[in-house]
Amino acid sequence: MRRIFRIISLIFLQLITVVYLCFAEADDTFIRSETLKLADEDASTRRAAIMTLAQSGDLRAEALLESYRLGELYLWNGQVVRCTDMVEDEDFNEFYILSDLLTDELILGAAGNRAGVPLEELEELSPSRAERRTAHSAKFLVRLSSPDPEVRISGVKKCGDPPGIIEAVSQLEEIAQNDPVKKIRYVAQESLLLIRLSQTSREHDPQAHLEIVRELGKMKSLRGLPRLQEMFDELMVEVEALPDFEEGTDIEDLDPADVASLGIYKYGIAYKYAVNQINSYQGFVEGIGNIFRGLSLGSVLILMALGLAITFGLMGVINMAHGELMMIGAYATFEMQRLFGHTPDSPSDWYYVAALPVSFLTAALIGYVIEVLVVRHLYRRPLESLLATWGIGLILIQLVRIRYGDNIGVNAPTWARGGFEVLQDLIVPYSRCFIIFLCGLCVLLIYYLMNYTKLGLRVRATMQNRNMANSMGVNTQRVDRYTFAFGSGIAGVAGYAWTLIGGVTPDMGQTNFIIDSFLVVVTGGVGELIGVICAGLGIGVLMKMIEPLGIGSLVVGAIWAKILLLIIIVGFIQFKPAGLFAPKGRLSDV
Repeated sequence: MRRIFRIISLIFLQLITVVYLCFAEADDTFIRSETLKLADEDASTRRAAIMTLAQSGDLRAEALLESYRLGELYLWNGQVVRCTDMVEDEDFNEFYILSDLLTDELILGAAGNRAGVPLEELEELSPSRAERRTAHSAKFLVRLSSPDPEVRISGVKKCGDPPGIIEAVSQLEEIAQNDPVKKIRYVAQESLLLIRLSQTSREHDPQAHLEIVRELGKMKSLRGLPRLQEMFDELMVEVEALPDFEEGTDIEDLDPADVASLGIYKYGIAYKYAVNQINSYQGFVEGIGNIFRGLSLGSVLILMALGLAITFGLMGVINMAHGELMMIGAYATFEMQRLFGHTPDSPSDWYYVAALPVSFLTAALIGYVIEVLVVRHLYRRPLESLLATWGIGLILIQLVRIRYGDNIGVNAPTWARGGFEVLQDLIVPYSRCFIIFLCGLCVLLIYYLMNYTKLGLRVRATMQNRNMANSMGVNTQRVDRYTFAFGSGIAGVAGYAWTLIGGVTPDMGQTNFIIDSFLVVVTGGVGELIGVICAGLGIGVLMKMIEPLGIGSLVVGAIWAKILLLIIIVGFIQFKPAGLFAPKGRLSDV
């Protein structure tokens, strides 16, 4: 019975293979015959062949049309071939390396053992400028048949870009109705409206034109916004040309009865309403996006501030080299990338997994050395510790600059590229989601460490009363050392996370993070974990909300946003000197 089943299965597979090869051979024959028409002398025949190839559904047609546009196709022995390269013999005779149009197999020439054909045996297919444009547009038609959603959506978008590809309408209608991906259905409908908008006008088909405008407004079409705004501006030029026009008159101020024959009022209201709908929605999307970017920035600030809060609360040390410890974590991530050989073309995502413990341990080790050599002599001496650690930071910056230069590039792992669309036009990057998750995980681990381990108990005892902890047998010097190293390691993790969304430079910590981190500590309350979390997220979100604000053409920007934020925090501290969460119990006496 099993043998019979195997025989039937083999016969079935052979039949499928034969059928597939027959269809493939038929498709190849069709593609080759249509490509041959590109050598026709009639321009209309060549254009028809381009569109036929584009609408064939064969994904190989895109590469074929691109080769035609670039002038890489030649007619040789009654067939169209692709020229990939040119070689010269000892007598400087040129021979062109040819390959098959569909299989890319090398075609052997007759020049001895060389795979080349003399130029005089070839006839170049030279498309005109208009045909190059047509071939460039037509290749996006091919993408409509791609099984890959990313390729398909790119084709759907390009087909609707001005002036639009009319030949794509039937396929776009099918995609808009039946595509399994909701986003692609939306983009296909949007592209259809944009194509129809370019084909209709308020003079020839006013009702259809108005309906398209209203539909684009309802869809909150960002791609339709420039065209609608342009139409509204053109209409306002007509309004200004009216005999009774007064400066400052808005479209809504016009009397519809006086301009009904021109249709200015009706169209102007439609354009303005659609533009306002889109702008209002995009403002909402931008606001949500700024909040999310603020949360990811706040997560990095939390990671930075956690170490500062612990060391300052425990030892009274103002560590100005904390930003450089973050930088060390970023460069440790870069070294792991080099070790694993990770590049965009040859990704090795495991490097980023290995970089997490390496960045933590590297920064912790350097922090441990700093504590042993310098910081342990400066406990409870804030001014001296500030100057000493600031000098250490400058030394670290120069050492890294000598070794790596002024800038390096850390390539994100493949899983951290791109994002998912939670709302229309609101894309949440995977990288920022990971940073928020990493921050939450670190906060939970620190909370567990501080409240449910012996080391945490000793740290809290030392923070509350160092002399009492000493008398109870706690080695406070060792606690200081381990705590400083642990806080430094957390800063290294912050640098590790930052490589996903920001640049890596030797002075990145000193320039971008150290001041903001101290602001988080002061605002949240020294030694208070919940205060660090609230202040970090609050400062990150507030900064990203302030940056895009502006008056007229003047935009606040990143620098002025920090200045305004500093003013706000200084004002806040006047009312809450101890921060959001003031220390309680014995900590309040420290």
